[in-house]
This record gives sequence, C-alpha cells and structure tokens, in this order.
Amino acid sequence: MLQARLKKTFAPKPDSAGFTLDLEFTATQGVTVLFGPSGAGKTLVLDSVAGFVRPDEGRVLLDDDILFDGAAGVHLAPRHRNCGYVFQNYALFPQMTLRQNLEFAAERRPRLERHRRVNEMLERFRLTEAAGRRPHEVSGGQRQRCSIARALIGAPKLLLLDEPATGLDAPLRAEFYEALRQVQSEFKTPMLLVTHDLAECFELAEDMLILHEGRVIQRGTPRAVLDEPANLEVARLLGAFNLLDAEIRTLDPGRNTSRVMLGEFEIDGPYFPGHLKGDRVTLCVRPEQIQVSARDGKLRPNQIPAELKRVVERPHGLRLEFSTEATTTIIRATVSRADYERYRETHDWVIQFPSEALRVV
Repeated sequence: MLQARLKKTFAPKPDSAGFTLDLEFTATQGVTVLFGPSGAGKTLVLDSVAGFVRPDEGRVLLDDDILFDGAAGVHLAPRHRNCGYVFQNYALFPQMTLRQNLEFAAERRPRLERHRRVNEMLERFRLTEAAGRRPHEVSGGQRQRCSIARALIGAPKLLLLDEPATGLDAPLRAEFYEALRQVQSEFKTPMLLVTHDLAECFELAEDMLILHEGRVIQRGTPRAVLDEPANLEVARLLGAFNLLDAEIRTLDPGRNTSRVMLGEFEIDGPYFPGHLKGDRVTLCVRPEQIQVSARDGKLRPNQIPAELKRVVERPHGLRLEFSTEATTTIIRATVSRADYERYRETHDWVIQFPSEALRVV
C-alpha cells in the first residue's frame, strides 16, 4: 500500500504563476488513476513518490518503508525506493537493444538470475523476436511493452505510469490495455497511473482521484464519479455533461421531486438535498441520457423546443447539437444512427430531459 501526503510550492515568477501541490491519498492493489487537466499536478505527484522531486512537507510510505518524511529529514534516492516508472516517452536507452535495456535494469541481480529474468520478461511481453533491435527499430507498442517490462523487472512494490498511452493509435492503445491487465493479473503490483482520458479511466481504473490546481477534489470509482460529480469543477473536468443554468422552483422531499426553471420552461426533477427554493443551480445531464424527437403538437412534460445546429459522426452513433430558447448553451445529445434516421427530415425538434437523469452541481 502507498500512503502519501505531499506539499510542494513553486513561487510565482515574472513570466509564470505560482503553484502549490497539497494533497493526501492512499493507493492499494490495482490501478489508481490520477485524472485531471494539464497543470493539475499529476506528474508532480508521480515524481514526488519516485524521488525525482523533494516535497517541502509530507510523508510517503510504501508498505513498511518510509520513502520520504519531511519532518524527519528522510528522502530516499529514486534507486532505493523500489518503484518502477513508465515515462511518457518510455525513456529507453536508444543505443541499446531491447534486451540490453532490460539487462541494464536488472544489473543488481546475480548473473544467472538476471539472464533468466530478462528472458522471462521478453517472452511474457512478446518481445523475444525483437530483443536484438534498438528502440527506433521497433513499433511504438513494442517500445511501450519494453518500457513496462523494464519497470517491472526489478519486482517493484509500486508501478508509476505517466500517460503511457499518449500518442498511441487505437490498435496500440488496445494492446497497451491488454498488457496492463496482464500486469495486474500476474504481478499484483499496485499501479499509480496519470491520464486525462476519461475512457482510459473506465478501461483501467479501480479508483480515481480528480486533481485540480494541486488538490484532490473528488475520489471514487469512475462510475461513481461520473454518476455523482462532487461539484461544477469536476463536471467540467470530466467533459461528459451538458451544464445548464437553472432555478429551483419547488422541492418535495416526501415525493422525491422538484421543479426547476430552465429559461422560460419548467421541468420536473428529483429532490435535490441541501438546496432551497429559489436557488440558482447548474443542471448536469449526460448527452446519452437526453431524448430527442420530432415535435408533435403540444409540448409534453420535460420537453423543450430545439433547433438542430450540427450532426457529428461518432464511432458509436451520432452527436446532435441543439440551440434552444431555454439557454444560450449548446445542448448535446448522443443518439444511435437508427434513431437519427427516423427524424432525419425533421425541422421542429424537441429535447426531453428524463427527470431521474438530472443532477445539480
């Protein structure tokens, strides 16, 4: 288990703002993802745990080993921390073959064990046939697998991965996910992975920490975070919601209902604990939860008229973008191609908000 409490401050300079990393978290067996935008402090967390950066304050404990303790003056060098690190650019030695890269990482082991271990890792990560080639002579997927193998060859207690799928095309990304699942299954090594890709969180993460401006602003499984974003900042960072200004008109905890005003339109929603009548709130609803259809006479409950502005092709279905009188914000809906074809010639659209899908942040 990794237990980390980190504080690191960078003072403002004439051409850059100041920044403070100040957070505390634990990571156990499986993949813990650090998710957030560029500049949130994700890589700084990895570098602090690995020993490349010395925090100003805090403590890093890996199982029973103290890697850093600001109060006690403990700061182990990276080579003594027993952490494997997979960098964004893989950081393989370009003048060495893949085999030599692994041999270098295993040099502290006895010779016979080192030879056996290198062969084992080459076979396990399907690199045997490319073992004599240098990094520039192999594919991106092979370089990536070699980087993971090199990080694991010393049997680390923790594996750190800094956006390792960045720049990979779809087949190589799928290959990477397969390799990482193999690592999870066979090595049981806890992993701390940095990403800003929500789909990657769902693909790999068992636990997810949302970082913003050097702080953890929400933690949970990817599904729990997506279903219940803690605040407006989380919802914006996830990039998976329509965010609409509204006003609460009624609240009925007994019936678990509410009514909210969206522009000039009143729609039903669930009860929103912690809010009062008259509160200005932001409605949060995912595009795939919105229903769209042709307008047929009088508006039904939770429907608002809309004008289709744009149709965007997606790998799985279509994204429709609407403007409405209810808000100046473009409303996005995700639909299947078959559903869109039913209304393709429609001029007057309606958007319907399922009440159970509405959240406020």
